[in-house]
Amino acid sequence: MAELDWVQNRVEPGRTDAEFPIDWVRAQFPALARAGSFVFLDNAAGAQVPQRVLDAVNDHLLERNVQRGGRYSRSVEVDRMVAGARATVATWLNAADASEICFGMNATSFIRLASLAIAQTIAPERAEIIVTDLDHDANIATWLALTAPGLSFAWWRMREDGRLHVEDLLPLLSEKTRLVACTAVAHSLGSLVDIPAVARAVHGVGAELFVDCVHYSPHAPIDVQAWDCDYLVCSGYKAFSPHMGFLWGKRERLRALPTFREDFIPDEPPFKIEAGTFIYENVAGMAAAVDYLESLGRHMGATGDKRAALIHAMEAIRAYEAELSRAMLAVLNDNGAIIYGVGDPGHVDRRVPTICFNFEGVDPAEVVKRMAAAGIGIRDGHMYAPRLMARLGLSMDSGCIRLSMVHYNRMEEIERFAAELRTILRS
Repeated sequence: MAELDWVQNRVEPGRTDAEFPIDWVRAQFPALARAGSFVFLDNAAGAQVPQRVLDAVNDHLLERNVQRGGRYSRSVEVDRMVAGARATVATWLNAADASEICFGMNATSFIRLASLAIAQTIAPERAEIIVTDLDHDANIATWLALTAPGLSFAWWRMREDGRLHVEDLLPLLSEKTRLVACTAVAHSLGSLVDIPAVARAVHGVGAELFVDCVHYSPHAPIDVQAWDCDYLVCSGYKAFSPHMGFLWGKRERLRALPTFREDFIPDEPPFKIEAGTFIYENVAGMAAAVDYLESLGRHMGATGDKRAALIHAMEAIRAYEAELSRAMLAVLNDNGAIIYGVGDPGHVDRRVPTICFNFEGVDPAEVVKRMAAAGIGIRDGHMYAPRLMARLGLSMDSGCIRLSMVHYNRMEEIERFAAELRTILRS
């Protein structure tokens, strides 16, 4: 397998807006029109939602805003909606069974739930957890907070290129390893991680793999069976959904987790994982977001079942976003930016269009404020990654600048960003 073929790259150079239905895409997102000339380049902090997502949330609140488990029609419809949403998300992930999809508040809460449960299963002879210095702190600090007899931690460090290399993980793995926790793509630097290769290495020593897929989900196809990870978490707010989260796990892994549940809750996934009532309308919205992605695939000529249409859409998104990355990296390089991670436009296959950067002698906050005044939304700060900031030699107070694009961004917005950046740097 060639490097990073696992993300199903179709990133041939030379694609343009004309080859991707950008006008159709943007028409699906009413917030883009309502925002007028504002440019959304902070999508890693929350993407906009399609009209069908708004409709699904509104419809649920108007027609079936009741609790599950009743015998009357509205309650039965809630049960039906949740079951349908599980099936829809399972298809999106290529899960083996819809019961492997557990709904809740957000990815962080699921990392905490899973980590506390896994800590109860740690044996002294297999009591080491490996974390990275590239991840969001939610997938680091949550694990480091655990206590268990003999529990220790090891660090899988990124290289100077801003990437995690599987070769560097191999010497860390041993019969003591209980679990490796890592991201599928860095929420900060945009660097992809070869999850199937990580899974092979981790399973080779009898350990488990926990994947943070929050930032990966809007950018490329997900296939938990092909990846062969053991657990995966997502939050919908980056994937064109309202705020909600879900945990996927191999069914046998979920069944083995010693989780809290009330006596009336079945000791089976997904029910044993879903403590309390979650926000049903947001689950309806998450399912509608996946349906939107399917509709994009159909609009671009996809045939076959729902999974085939989703793959078609996500491959098209991956290819189009590669062109956005190339163009933005060229702008930043031309203006002397210090790019953290993959900065070569020729290597966009190693990243998604989320870019962290600085300019020598320029306060990140000043650039972001000037962009905001010009109607362009980007972000500055520590990106919820204190260990990464330390590794990059950046202070938590100032951090860096991050811009993050998704498939509803267009080349004209990059041109507008470039023009404003030149104005800022000249002044």
